[in-house]
Amino acid sequence: MRAGPSQEEIRKHNLGTLLRHVHLGGPTSRAELTTLMGLNRSTIMALTADLTAVGLVREELPRDTGRAGRPSLVVRPESARVYVLAFDVGVDRVAAARIGLGGVILDRREAVRQRGPFDMAEVVGMLAGFARQMHRKTRADTVCVGAAAAFCGAVRKSDGVVRIGPNIGLEEGPFGDELSRKLALGLPVAVGNDANLGALAEHTRGIGMGCRDLIYLHGDVGIGGGIVVNGQLLGGFAGYGGEVGHMVVNLGGRPCGCGSRGCLEAEVGERALMEHAGRYGEAIGRDGVRAVVDAADRGDVVAQEALQRVGDWLGLGVANLVNVFNPEMVVFGGMLRELYLGSAAQVRSRINTVTLAASRERLRLRTSVLGDDATLMGAAELAFAQVLADPLEVLARFAP
Repeated sequence: MRAGPSQEEIRKHNLGTLLRHVHLGGPTSRAELTTLMGLNRSTIMALTADLTAVGLVREELPRDTGRAGRPSLVVRPESARVYVLAFDVGVDRVAAARIGLGGVILDRREAVRQRGPFDMAEVVGMLAGFARQMHRKTRADTVCVGAAAAFCGAVRKSDGVVRIGPNIGLEEGPFGDELSRKLALGLPVAVGNDANLGALAEHTRGIGMGCRDLIYLHGDVGIGGGIVVNGQLLGGFAGYGGEVGHMVVNLGGRPCGCGSRGCLEAEVGERALMEHAGRYGEAIGRDGVRAVVDAADRGDVVAQEALQRVGDWLGLGVANLVNVFNPEMVVFGGMLRELYLGSAAQVRSRINTVTLAASRERLRLRTSVLGDDATLMGAAELAFAQVLADPLEVLARFAP
């Protein structure tokens, strides 16, 4: 029979839990932490002292108590000192950010990527260059505790290899290893699917805070999804869970980059919208989608019909997901944010027609509040995972 957890294991768990509360919830008083964690005041004081000693948090008096008596000290994350590097690789853009503990974006870089075959060396070099630029602006006492990237493709969880990125022409790409070597920081670079990490970000910091069950749908050139069930991101056996863009909604429909036909991505993605609107070959990306939505708002009948058509397929896809997962909320991000806003009536009509009444009665449809930063913020959460699991061990590795 296995013995119960040791005192050191309990301490490690409590340190990580306290740091997570401060990381996700922001400045939190000792009294609030006592209630949140169900521990006594002396234990909370000892835990915060340990985290303060290694520079992960600081304690200070509340700025405005409004109460009589001795105020409870507030624990704040050391956002300016402890940070991670977060990267995002999309079909037509790449981005990098230095994100401090507590989810504070301290610095950010972005560049347009020309569509076409994926050049690993070019993209890795660009992102590493951004990282070096941001590093030069940091103080001497700062420490990078992790790095992670959101990637527009199916990512194998065992080793972070991008198995396939159908919209950028990449297969079996060891992106994380290549970027780690180029960064030369002695840190591995974790890699996750962009929609999965967008779901993580919206669940922990965005419109889905407090929701235990939500679905995040991300539109770039293609469509991806991240599914949170009972507060946990659904990754699947090998890490490919959430590839909702390749759910077939129109048997024998439009060809998809994955090799199938009639996938949600093929019927709802950027190309489908632009072709239905008679604008394929004009503006592309978010600008092209916004142009169609704006034209529909101004009364352009062709644009309106295009939005209704893709909105109908989007609604069918969402309805299928609602029937299977019974989420509390569906969040539309990336290009889908604009597309949903332009076709909300069509989407809701499909959901009301196709889904079980019990599954839709409390369903909320929302757009991302993190916008283009959702996938970057999700990558940051992936990068912070290790320090949140074992704060002192991670910081010990960076001790001078």
